Amino acid sequence: MKDSAVSAEQPRAAERTTGDLARAAVSGWLGTAMEFMDFQLYSLAAAIVFNKLFFPDVSPAIGLIAAMATYGVGYVARLAGAVYFGRMGDRIGRKRVLYLTILLMGASTTLIGVLPTYGTIGIMAQVLLVVLRLIQGFGAGAEIAGATVLLAEYAPAKRRGLISSLVSLGTNSGTLAASGLWAVLLAVLSEEQLLSWGWRLPFLLSSGLMVFAVWLRRGLKGSPVFEERPDVVDGVAPAREEVEPAAAEAGPGRGGVLAAGVRRRKGRAFFLALGLRFGQAGNSGVVQTFLVGYIATNLAVGRSVPTDAIVYGSLLGFATVPLVGLLGDRFGRRVLYLVLTLLTVVLAFPVMLLITSGTTPGVMIGMVLGLNVGVLGLFSLESVTMAELFGARTRFTQLALAKEIGGILATAIGPVVAATLTAVTGSWWPISAMLVVYSLITFVSAYLAPETRGRDLVRLEDAV
Repeated sequence: MKDSAVSAEQPRAAERTTGDLARAAVSGWLGTAMEFMDFQLYSLAAAIVFNKLFFPDVSPAIGLIAAMATYGVGYVARLAGAVYFGRMGDRIGRKRVLYLTILLMGASTTLIGVLPTYGTIGIMAQVLLVVLRLIQGFGAGAEIAGATVLLAEYAPAKRRGLISSLVSLGTNSGTLAASGLWAVLLAVLSEEQLLSWGWRLPFLLSSGLMVFAVWLRRGLKGSPVFEERPDVVDGVAPAREEVEPAAAEAGPGRGGVLAAGVRRRKGRAFFLALGLRFGQAGNSGVVQTFLVGYIATNLAVGRSVPTDAIVYGSLLGFATVPLVGLLGDRFGRRVLYLVLTLLTVVLAFPVMLLITSGTTPGVMIGMVLGLNVGVLGLFSLESVTMAELFGARTRFTQLALAKEIGGILATAIGPVVAATLTAVTGSWWPISAMLVVYSLITFVSAYLAPETRGRDLVRLEDAV
């Protein structure tokens, strides 16, 4: 049976040491930190300076909308990357894909730091900015999904929520690093220095993180769950048309397992995961991207206040993320989803009242609350729950697609919609309304979803 598409022999359990788990955890954390650092560097630049550097010939409001639109196009490329690299990850393993994605992300982000601006080459500056944003997105489309799958499949079942939350901690680390860099630049540089050369520094400095992350992943072992899958032979999973004949040949026992994993109708788990994604993704786009530009443009506070608030919120997130992971391991995923989404709905209008009060403490408290409750807490849950919802055969692809489609519909489009609605209404209430709608979508999805805590991740079929 060695030559058949699927071996009839029961696969041996893949052994991993504590050191292997630690290396996988650091690798997943670092890659996700780099992804979110790259994207947060871009989103902050789009909110603070790109409207002046790349769209200087329009009004400030239109320039902000255009800058947010260039931020959004990266999510289209992320979807393409999710499909391409997701399928690759399900066929040949998670490790090889993660090596490629981090190279694409790092190279494109570094090149943004050497781009000529509109004042130098005109419209070609905008074109090149979009091209690099597309390349960055193509690599990032599978990075966080791959890291999420890898950590969930490495982790012991009883600590899966805590260990998987390191992916969310990576997003927090990346957000903190990017926000910290921008906060320093805004504090020490004049407006002229920032626009002439200072904005380039964060993008160029990210190259060092890329080199270290690539080195770390060279020695990483693959996912033990992938190696234990009954449809994997010699490190490669066969296509659907190859599995079905092999399942019939393998007999009623193992053949039934393979057939169930291939033939079971898919879709419900995907749409539930997409709904779970909406709250975190939408709230992130509003809080971490749009509000930074909105506060800097419309409120009478210092230009560094919103970035400082993101820094403080990210620091608090180092406690929020693992705490939510631990609570998920103790009480289950569904109940925490229901609690956090309802809390976000309740806080949506009070948080915006604090932010629009025009006082520095009000902005700080509002942003920190919005970030930790509506974004980081949900992200900690999302990291493990989405991995548990999907079967091993298509986990990478479905998880990547759910994340990126949710990102396009919420994180990418959200800031543009928010900028448009606030410009049309002249008020802040549409921002709170968007937070409520995003959170309620996730609440309903969590209510309909099964409890996935402790699920066997080697199973080929989805949880529903």
